[in-house]
Amino acid sequence: MPFIHDTFLLQTDTAQRLYHEVAKPLPVIDYHCHLPPGDLAEDRRFSDLHAIWLEGDHYKWRAMRANGVAERFCTGDADPYDKFLAWAETVPYTLRNPLYHWTHLELKRTFDIDTLLSKETAPAIWEAAQAHLDTPDFTTRGIARRFNVEVICTTDDPVDDLAAHRRFAESSESTRLLPAFRPDALLRIQDSSFFQSYVEQLGRAADIDIGSLTDLEAALRARHDYFHAHGCRLSDHGLNQAFAHFADRSVVDRIFTKGLATQDVSQEEADAFATHILWYTGTLDAEKGWVKQLHLGALRQVNTRMTEQLGPDTGFDSIGDAPQATALARFMDRLERDEALPKMILYNLNPADNYMFAAMIGNFQDGSVPGKIQFGSGWWFLDQREGMTWQLNALSNLGLLSRFVGMLTDSRSFMSYPRHEYFRRLFCDLIGTDVERGELPDDDALLTRLVRDVCHDNAARYFDFPNPTATPHSTENA
Repeated sequence: MPFIHDTFLLQTDTAQRLYHEVAKPLPVIDYHCHLPPGDLAEDRRFSDLHAIWLEGDHYKWRAMRANGVAERFCTGDADPYDKFLAWAETVPYTLRNPLYHWTHLELKRTFDIDTLLSKETAPAIWEAAQAHLDTPDFTTRGIARRFNVEVICTTDDPVDDLAAHRRFAESSESTRLLPAFRPDALLRIQDSSFFQSYVEQLGRAADIDIGSLTDLEAALRARHDYFHAHGCRLSDHGLNQAFAHFADRSVVDRIFTKGLATQDVSQEEADAFATHILWYTGTLDAEKGWVKQLHLGALRQVNTRMTEQLGPDTGFDSIGDAPQATALARFMDRLERDEALPKMILYNLNPADNYMFAAMIGNFQDGSVPGKIQFGSGWWFLDQREGMTWQLNALSNLGLLSRFVGMLTDSRSFMSYPRHEYFRRLFCDLIGTDVERGELPDDDALLTRLVRDVCHDNAARYFDFPNPTATPHSTENA
């Protein structure tokens, strides 16, 4: 029997039925990822297995470094085939790491390759994958069709002109490519060599000469409007910890003026400025019915020497242990008191905080939208079997699992769509095990609705994307 088989991760008959009959046929809504929209607009064809699979994948680079692989085979100038061989030699050492599951699930679902990857099998796997990549169906758009992807939401800076999204929208693809608004660059007010230049870029994009906080807010609103007109329904922030350092508007204006003048900005001042930006964009999100995503709990760029050498997003980040609860509560409470609390998804990277996050979302549900405040799926270091199960259990115990909007890829790779299958198998296994233990009723209609909702339909309703290409599936058609 091949390693990836029909009952992979499905330990009970109920789990197998729920996955194969209910979850598996559902389309994918990938509401948060880091795929380059230009690759979809241009319908990129990948030259080889390294280009589609290893290019930009810091998960794999971390494992390779741990296995003693030199940096030139990770991010360096080695030949792509030699980089692939270095990864293949590493894979047998990833047993019990989620990379072992993901590697073989991705090979199976993308190229129908059942062979276990190793140094010995690498040449044949390279050739087999290449035979697929040379065919017309293995462009970026073809891959989206292959995995039945309904919506892809990329991560985009407010200064982006969204030209790639417009070009893709002109195609006849059934997949929807939509932007997400991520103004994190604006928080770098202490980086004097960057901040002034970035604000000028933002001003040009908004056609506003930015010289004050009022101008900055006008520019953000203009870009927010522009993104909305291009189908954007989500904002996003990647933060080490929540901000709640509220200051008078006049104080924030002075801090912004200092930043524009490339004067030194203290940490306290930077926190006050970041708090204001997050609060202001939150009010814009609420006005338009957007979803605000907060990714919290990382400790970024820990290895400063390697980060300076290779840049960010190269595999030198970690789980942080900064306190989150008080600031997060204060930030959400301020928006709520201002009657400007948008729909929100809170993602947690430190598993020690899971129950805090699961409890926090219950404080701000207001009855206006089912699941208005979400505890997001296991993220980054936690988007694996154990981490996702912890998140599901915490949400189940303190909230409504039935209103959960489910999985996302959070990936830079077009071979990552099997992560949705991975989540769906784990979710069905969790529910199926409860049923066969007698802890949930063996009620077909009840279980079918739960699986459909969490794997697809809740997301379709919650995000309410414009002009969807497909309506949510009804339970009756399951």
